[in-house]
Amino acid sequence: MSVRIAISRPRKYSPTLCFHYGDERICFEISARRSVKSKVLIKVHPDCRVQVAAPENSSDEDVLGAVKKRGRWIWQQLRDFRAQQQHITERQYISGESHFYLGKQYMLKVLVEPQEKQRVKMLRGRLEITVRERNPERIRVLLNEWYRDRAKEVFARRLEEMLGQALWVSERPPLRVQTMQTQWGSCSPQGRITLNPHLVKAPRESIDYVILHELCHLAEHNHSEQFYRLMKQVMPHWEKVKTHLDGMAAALLNGSH
Repeated sequence: MSVRIAISRPRKYSPTLCFHYGDERICFEISARRSVKSKVLIKVHPDCRVQVAAPENSSDEDVLGAVKKRGRWIWQQLRDFRAQQQHITERQYISGESHFYLGKQYMLKVLVEPQEKQRVKMLRGRLEITVRERNPERIRVLLNEWYRDRAKEVFARRLEEMLGQALWVSERPPLRVQTMQTQWGSCSPQGRITLNPHLVKAPRESIDYVILHELCHLAEHNHSEQFYRLMKQVMPHWEKVKTHLDGMAAALLNGSH
């Protein structure tokens, strides 16, 4: 979730700043943002990192002042993400665990077969993994490989479908699948779209939202008013979908490296 605030632009700032909200000390990372508009962009990630993108000539005082104005909002976001994390136990990769795929939960079934080929398959509403020995790390790797393969297939299909709505895109952009720590997707200046393989665990509508978000960046490279206007045209309820995806983020990324 993000908020934009207007600020002035005197001088360069420090890479990290902190402020107090009540009894809590909140620190945030700052990155430069080239924009004709003097806006500061605040993002609170599911892992509770706070990032601020500010015009490159902004002063520490202006950045800090702008962020403090949103202190309550930032604190609430951090509180919500921490509450989600408390309900998530670390993955052990054993039979009976629940894992997501396309927004649905599937029970994990681990089969130890020393002579069989190691593989993952979806069978009768569960994820069945065959391994030669009971090794949680090996199971994790196999499962992540399976997710990556499914992601390539699903993302290619959904991109093709979403291109029908993105009338400003004249040709299919290159698509890459790559694990990212804090992003579901990105769009390079050259027009290549990169999607996080763990996004395939989310509902199809969430996948469509991320793809449309990146397709909008082909027309508007910044999060400008024009960008959000375009996003609203292709997915009027995108904010609701984003909120739902943000709420699932901790659970979808749990156990992935």
